[in-house]
Amino acid sequence: MPTPFKEALESGKFVVTSEVAPPKGTNLEKFKHHIELLKDKVDAMNVTDHQSSVMRFPSLGGCLLVKEQGGEVILQMTCRDRNRMALQADLIFASYMGVQNVLCLTGDSIMLGDHKEAKSVFDLDSSQLLETVRTLEKGKDLGGNELDGAVSFCAGAIVTPEADPLEPQLIKFEKKIESGAEFIQTQAVYDLDRFKEFMDYARQFNVKILAGIILLTSAPMARFMNKNIAGVFVPQDLIDEMASAPKGQALARGIEIAGRMIKRIHDEKMCDGVHIMAIGKEEKVPDIMAAAGLI
Repeated sequence: MPTPFKEALESGKFVVTSEVAPPKGTNLEKFKHHIELLKDKVDAMNVTDHQSSVMRFPSLGGCLLVKEQGGEVILQMTCRDRNRMALQADLIFASYMGVQNVLCLTGDSIMLGDHKEAKSVFDLDSSQLLETVRTLEKGKDLGGNELDGAVSFCAGAIVTPEADPLEPQLIKFEKKIESGAEFIQTQAVYDLDRFKEFMDYARQFNVKILAGIILLTSAPMARFMNKNIAGVFVPQDLIDEMASAPKGQALARGIEIAGRMIKRIHDEKMCDGVHIMAIGKEEKVPDIMAAAGLI
């Protein structure tokens, strides 16, 4: 049996989580391969929920597959696609099925995805979803009705430490903690000196923080993120380092950079762990961990 994620957080160890992305369709072989590859190497796997507003196999279904294969799982749940009744029902079902961890997200804009004609819901936001989790744990639903059996979750949220301006993020960060967040997985960080400044502020709160690390696969990818993803900034020196990689070696260079960053975060005890996002390259997570000296 895997160690419960909450237990890992509370142990004081350097926690490592990663993402596994369900496919668009019913062919789950690659998804299952990634689960098998990672289940004994990371402390938990996030199953993404229609990431970037692209319709995929459901996060909750993916979580059940992770559990079937013996892994520890974190259910990602966005407010974009479901109203409060559907969100509560999914939380109840997830808890009944033994999913013990949930990451509460507001959700990306529909306009980023492949169903631009879809209607966004946003009945709740991520802070309100955290409050919903805590309400259900007390044996009531959002309508004030008694539940016949409560839920239990280790609940978390996200923050963007490199947002500019940062102040609105800090307000959201505090609100999420007040709403019941036990852990935070950050958006990608690349400027570790700036991240340390954020952590100087964040350490006053009783919450575990995992630094988000997105694997760079090319210099154009880094430039694209700088232009299109709010709160992500890849410094020019890292873009130049990626661009200088020999032909066919950009991915290896990206793995080297990610490993180097994780090693510094670990060695300088900046935060409680890392959340590795290898977006489409999940099989490279063990290589990143090896480059960081974690395995």
